[in-house]
Amino acid sequence: MRRLLIPLLLALVTTGPLARNKIPVVADAKHVGAKHLTHNYAQRSEVQAFIEEMHAKHGFDAAALTAMFRQTKPVAAVIKAIMPPKDPGVRSWQSYRGRFIEARRIAAGRRFMQTYAAELAAAETRYGVPADIIAAIIGVETIYGKQMGRFETFAALTTLAFDYPPRAELFRRELEELLLLAHEENRSPLAYTGSYAGALGLPQFLPSSRRRFAIDFDGDGRIDLARSAADAIGSVANFMAEHGWDRDAPIAVAVAVAGDGVQALIDEGISPQRTPWQMQAVNVSLTRVGAGDTAIADRPAALIDLISPDAATEYRLGFHNFYVITRYNRSSFYAAAVMDLAAALRASE
Repeated sequence: MRRLLIPLLLALVTTGPLARNKIPVVADAKHVGAKHLTHNYAQRSEVQAFIEEMHAKHGFDAAALTAMFRQTKPVAAVIKAIMPPKDPGVRSWQSYRGRFIEARRIAAGRRFMQTYAAELAAAETRYGVPADIIAAIIGVETIYGKQMGRFETFAALTTLAFDYPPRAELFRRELEELLLLAHEENRSPLAYTGSYAGALGLPQFLPSSRRRFAIDFDGDGRIDLARSAADAIGSVANFMAEHGWDRDAPIAVAVAVAGDGVQALIDEGISPQRTPWQMQAVNVSLTRVGAGDTAIADRPAALIDLISPDAATEYRLGFHNFYVITRYNRSSFYAAAVMDLAAALRASE
């Protein structure tokens, strides 16, 4: 098997306060044991096993990988960011929505849509995903590039892969994907920066999504999700299309709900299973807010509850395209926020 050559890069010095962090990773005892406080990842048996696996599967140079892990330090801020709150309380849709449907993000989204109107229109034409939905996703993810993250991706993923057992398997896969991505782009794995969870660029693609769904939409011969808004726009649209976006189909509609079967429908999850008429057949009364019921009557939907403490629960019928948005982020709050930001951007045109 042809060996994938990775430069040793021993002379490189990482920059930034997080890269220079000398504090051992700290988390609660059930997640991080004493052995995880070592700075030298290359000495750890599970890292050595990972290196051997990368060599066996993909032909990576084991010595080069060992050198990179030796110079990579745990990033305490990454563990702090991913740990669930000690007192999570009750999630609030109104609080969540308020973070994204606010004046600064709407204004930035309007400028983004004006600046890249041609690219958004081209993506909508090719993939069928509305321009405002594409723009809203980028707005929710990074405020149109203002918050893409400054963590060194290799260090962040290494920290999560080997110092955060609850999701170690996921992040080891993403670390593998980062190494493959770097080889394909002829870059050092140490050259990438992004979120604490390893997400990259304006659309915050994890390395696996970056390899599978990102495209060169501006036609310059390379994919750059950090500096090319066109590539980010096309890549988001391609992601949605690949996950089954239904052109010109509804996303969700607000409804008022009453009846004994409401919780049973909610418990069925966010994957569309029943038409609105079938929901009413199980003792749930649906009153849609707005007109055009004939467009949705025969489409499978899921009953979505958007709960806020001390406020009335909002309900929506989420159709297939709502479910597709949750493939980007598996949260009904997220999909509803994307919907609402898109609506705000349309209203501000």
